[in-house]
Amino acid sequence: LIYQELKYTVFSGDNNGQLIMCIPGCGGTGKSQLIRALSKYFLVTKRMQMMRKLAPTGIAAAEIAGMTIHSVLGEQRNSGKPRTIKPGDLKLEKEWRLVEYLLIDEMSMVGFNLLAKLNRIICSAKHVDPQVPFGGVNVIFFGDYLQYRPVYDAPLH
Repeated sequence: LIYQELKYTVFSGDNNGQLIMCIPGCGGTGKSQLIRALSKYFLVTKRMQMMRKLAPTGIAAAEIAGMTIHSVLGEQRNSGKPRTIKPGDLKLEKEWRLVEYLLIDEMSMVGFNLLAKLNRIICSAKHVDPQVPFGGVNVIFFGDYLQYRPVYDAPLH
């Protein structure tokens, strides 16, 4: 199902609306394998620049060859300073210009405030009203909501 949706939208360029999908499953059910398979698909079709992979922790991000959500937000450890969002931030725009698919792993550890910050960053980069979820980027969430909860944040469920 996911493969067919990606194949249709990536190759035809026709987006039937924004895809926001959740792939739930307990540990060992193959969620990370699916992320690796999707990555391989984007690599083989020479479209890796269209996909961004994020996770809430460094270990989870490394497992999927992605980045931490905090690094995308510009919130490095011990800095205490969030990324400043300014209209016309060329670096931010360049980072997200070609991104059409966002894969987020370990969703149980992503809280409401963290997701809202990510939404603001993407909307700003894409010059889209913040009411449009994730600036219109297609998002696939992976995780087990019965695993770890977010630290210092409200859970999404």
